[in-house]
Amino acid sequence: MNTLPLGPLMIDVAGLELSDLDRERLAHPLVGGVILFKRNYRDTQQLTALCAAIHALRAPALPITIDHEGGRVQRCREGFTHVPAMRRLGDLWDRDAAAARKAAADIGYLLAAELRACGVDLSFTPVLDLDWGPSGVIGDRAFHRDPAAVAELAGALIDGLAAAGMGCCGKHFPGHGWVAADSHLAIPVDERSLAEMAPDLEPYRHLRLDGVMPAHVIYPRVDSRPAGFSPVWLQKLRKEFGFDGVIFSDDLSMEGASFAGDMVQRAEAAWAAGCDMLLICNAPDAVAQVLANWKPTPDPVRSARLARLVPGGRWQQDAARYAAGRAAVESLTA
Repeated sequence: MNTLPLGPLMIDVAGLELSDLDRERLAHPLVGGVILFKRNYRDTQQLTALCAAIHALRAPALPITIDHEGGRVQRCREGFTHVPAMRRLGDLWDRDAAAARKAAADIGYLLAAELRACGVDLSFTPVLDLDWGPSGVIGDRAFHRDPAAVAELAGALIDGLAAAGMGCCGKHFPGHGWVAADSHLAIPVDERSLAEMAPDLEPYRHLRLDGVMPAHVIYPRVDSRPAGFSPVWLQKLRKEFGFDGVIFSDDLSMEGASFAGDMVQRAEAAWAAGCDMLLICNAPDAVAQVLANWKPTPDPVRSARLARLVPGGRWQQDAARYAAGRAAVESLTA
């Protein structure tokens, strides 16, 4: 097993088990984590074996992450509970806020427990964007339009994740819900002033977050750069909001990141802006380019933040909490 500090790149792997190329890249000192996709999942037994193989490569173990929010964004299906979109919790909030908070906490436990049982360390959840209406890519991934409801429901979900030993990552700072364009395909521009964006920022002021993922959105009345490449936004997050967790870039292979140039330039720009961990997804040639050509100065403070993402201790499921999570899902989908 290699002993290396965690590097600033999070990359993906090709298939259901590690290839020789995967092992070579995951051993590179620039790499500090893995993100899984639907192509990496067949069943719980296979996923458990894949995660164990990744964790065995290095010390400290590489954090294994996944986009597993529920609704449209749930990479593992067969053998996992189909978690409803977070909007369902917002709908319940409008009828019974106390019941919605409990359901959110129970579903948070369920979501984390099923992933942790297979060896996944972190899901990129919750979505903290407000549902202003125009954004199809956010849509029912958002809990609600009311920032107070979003903060309450996301906070309860985070409590459930934590009870299963999993951290959280709020996204997409400072808010992706206003713009119609999808940052996977375009560079969205949000023309609002900082004062007009105040509701979108409220959840970040009130929640205990282990990670934050900035949006590939430009807010020109604040800065000309997308938030994930903007020291203005990321310093605001650190200083004004007091955030001391991991700042993850959104996927640098998305069109919304093309603002910064080629992949090495994107990595340099996101790192210089203040991102701790840079994601490069579904772009193996770009990973090779960055591993060969990017030479960042090691940063022990950033490496220490990343090391906190790996849960400690043996995993043991609380059967009663798990059953409550299943019941909450059934009540929302009945």
